[in-house]
Amino acid sequence: MKPIFLPLVLAATVLNTGCQSTSTTLSSDSQPTSQQTLRVATFNVSMEATNYDMSNQQSLSGNALTFALKSGEYEQINNIAQIIQRTRPDIILLNEFDYIEDPEQGINLFKRDYLEVSQNGFDPIDYPYVYLAPVNTGVKTPFSGDDTRLTHYGFGKYPGQYAMVLLSRYPIKQDQIRTFQHFLWKDMPNNLMPTQADGSSWYSAQEVSAMRLSSKSHWDIPVQICNKQLNVLASHPTPPVFDGPEDRNGKRNHDELRLWKDYISASGNDYIYDDKRQAGGFADESFVILGDLNASSVDGDAYPGAIDQLLTHPRVNAYPAPTSQGGQLNKPDNPHSATHTAHWGMRADYVLPSADLAVSGSGVFWPASDEVGAELVADRASSSDHRLVWVDIVLPALECESHL
Repeated sequence: MKPIFLPLVLAATVLNTGCQSTSTTLSSDSQPTSQQTLRVATFNVSMEATNYDMSNQQSLSGNALTFALKSGEYEQINNIAQIIQRTRPDIILLNEFDYIEDPEQGINLFKRDYLEVSQNGFDPIDYPYVYLAPVNTGVKTPFSGDDTRLTHYGFGKYPGQYAMVLLSRYPIKQDQIRTFQHFLWKDMPNNLMPTQADGSSWYSAQEVSAMRLSSKSHWDIPVQICNKQLNVLASHPTPPVFDGPEDRNGKRNHDELRLWKDYISASGNDYIYDDKRQAGGFADESFVILGDLNASSVDGDAYPGAIDQLLTHPRVNAYPAPTSQGGQLNKPDNPHSATHTAHWGMRADYVLPSADLAVSGSGVFWPASDEVGAELVADRASSSDHRLVWVDIVLPALECESHL
């Protein structure tokens, strides 16, 4: 299965759609402009098969999302589209959007029939550039039998469950994308692969030789914003729970986050190789780390220091965590609740710009019960058990040209 890029060419489209401007809009006459802000967001949308009625389905698969999108019967999908229309990100990562090899049966339906259609009076929004690709969830390993512990490369009931997709208003430099779906966990020096009480490997030698680090995938996606390139580093590490004393998921989550930590570091990333066997890390300046990272430094069950690998990294902007009133009221006894992004009570979802980029604003879309839009986040059936997180990134003066 190959990655999908939509579209390769946009005919008769002017590439000066504009960022969220702090002073002036992007120019279409090639003149430098003053500061601009780019809104970047992440949203675990819970758009996977188990969230939909399977009575009309032959089996549990990504086709359930196609059925739900075509049916028009699921208010959850309309509400997700409305949340995106309300917040209007320029770039957004959707986690838990099932991967379907034919985009016409998935993301194009969501774009055409939901995002590009007004929801509850809010303006439609168009994302002409899309990236989606296979992930490890639900992909079977060659191992079987009662004694194997590695039946799938990533937890999932079918290939592509809990996948992800990037939507952008700006061109994606598809020939420069790097993916790390097949990177082997054992190839990370000083990795935390689980062990037995006696120190021996928890996985068999054969399993160790095949175990992939990424539970879904890791993507480095360059986005061209006029004369400025921003690399989107997208992932969705495994939750650090649902395991035993070996803490295999907690340790995997830690090392999935460590991959990004090493990737953006000045050294110590020679071991990293992508799916095209290109080695090394990310040497340029501007990036943003996006996704449901399933780790918090103050709540939850993450391996010690997992998310701090990124939050305290010198190349990551140390801006204050986005907040919401709804999150604060959801867990009023928790001193960190205003920063929570998941209903059970932790900061799980992150937008982390690089240190060379200034942040002018941020937030979590989580209206309180007495605020407008509260019905959109009442529960997972209303939209998701996660909340959309957005950050406004200040860009330097941009030079933009019209391209017909």
